Amino acid sequence: MVPTGFDAYARVLHPVEEAYTGELITWAHVAAETGRTVHPLVQWHRLVGSDDYVDRRDADWDRGAPRTGHLHPTALGALLRPLVEHTTTPDDCWFCLWEGYGVINPPPGSRAVTTSWTGSSPLPETAVAPSVVPEDVVRGARIGFLQRDYLLLHGPAASARFLGEQVTPDWFLPQSPNLFWPDDHAWCVGSDIDLDSTLIGGSAALIDQLIDSDELEVWRVHPEDVVHSEGDRIN
Repeated sequence: MVPTGFDAYARVLHPVEEAYTGELITWAHVAAETGRTVHPLVQWHRLVGSDDYVDRRDADWDRGAPRTGHLHPTALGALLRPLVEHTTTPDDCWFCLWEGYGVINPPPGSRAVTTSWTGSSPLPETAVAPSVVPEDVVRGARIGFLQRDYLLLHGPAASARFLGEQVTPDWFLPQSPNLFWPDDHAWCVGSDIDLDSTLIGGSAALIDQLIDSDELEVWRVHPEDVVHSEGDRIN
């Protein structure tokens, strides 16, 4: 998920958006209700008492789940602050965004709903949804990583908060980058599309600062650790 060779590594658990209140809650909060344990290699389905990674209808918790492949903007903002402090190139960063997102490559035959369409008449059959990402970016550089292809983007670290889809002038759907790092390679952040946690490699000082954060739920991990669905041996 992130390169080897860093001094230390951390795992940020994606916050849970409570289904009824919209409040962001921690995995520790859920663990207190399910009677299970949060630890560095915890897996969500095990934490909520399900044997199935995908189908959790038998779970002990049904009030929301962490997003996979996406770090909530609040958590991303909290992560960016220490990241910027631990690089000499905060305005010179690289971002990878999975090319499979619908805003980049809409499904074949999908039809656009434009601001001029009121719903009073059918959409024309020839109206095909365009990519929301500018064509020059879609046709630009890509990186192949873990059997997937990603758009390669460039900008300041703060740009991580502004990737996504501007659905309407007042409605923005954020999508955190799947991989990003500064030009000085001081750290690297990875959010695989199938994982509900984000991995970070960096200096010992950076990882210590993240571990001590009051805004993020962070655990120290190591390159040999297993963070996929079978990694939780405690719950």
